[in-house]
Formats: sequence, structure tokens, C-alpha cells
Amino acid sequence: MADALFVLTTVADRANGLALAQALLERRLAACVNVGAPVDSLYHWRGRIETGREVPVTIKTRASLYAKVEAAIRELHDYELPEIVAVPITHGYAPYIGWLESESTGA
Repeated sequence: MADALFVLTTVADRANGLALAQALLERRLAACVNVGAPVDSLYHWRGRIETGREVPVTIKTRASLYAKVEAAIRELHDYELPEIVAVPITHGYAPYIGWLESESTGA
């Protein structure tokens, strides 16, 4: 399971999330991308507490593709400083993990 990874980001709206998901899937950088419901985000930015509506995006991919996934997010994202964090999948249903790894080829 060492090569399975969730990459998490947030985007400004659903349209941006769907566009990012489509691009990652077309590039075979993800097996699946979940575009969630809007959430309220509160965060520190340039000395102030800011608030905003964001859409969470969960990218299911291989750890070996992380650099390409990060580059694609940075290319397509409209934020000055996008959230891009990775969480390793250490355990999971073996057939599902096998599917994830076979569908995210980076080709």
C-alpha cells in the first residue's frame, strides 16, 4: 500500500473543482477525484483572520505521482497560495488500492 496517496486541496468554487478533477483524470494523474460540498473556511492571511467559501477536493493517486499532481494543481489553481497536502494511505481494501494504482499511471 506504500504507493497509494490522498492529495487534498481546496478551490474557490465547484466549477474550478470539476475542471481540476477533469484535467487530473485526463492526464492519468488520479484514479478518482472527489469534489465536495462548499465549506466555510476561516484562516490567517497577511496578518488578518479571513473567511471564505471553498470547495474541498480529494485526489486519489499514487505517491510516485505526487510531484506531477502538485505541478498540475499549481498550474491550474487560481489561488496565490493553494493548499496542497498529501496523506499516505497506509491501509485499505486491497482490490480498491490495486484499482487506484492501476488507474493512476501518469501516462
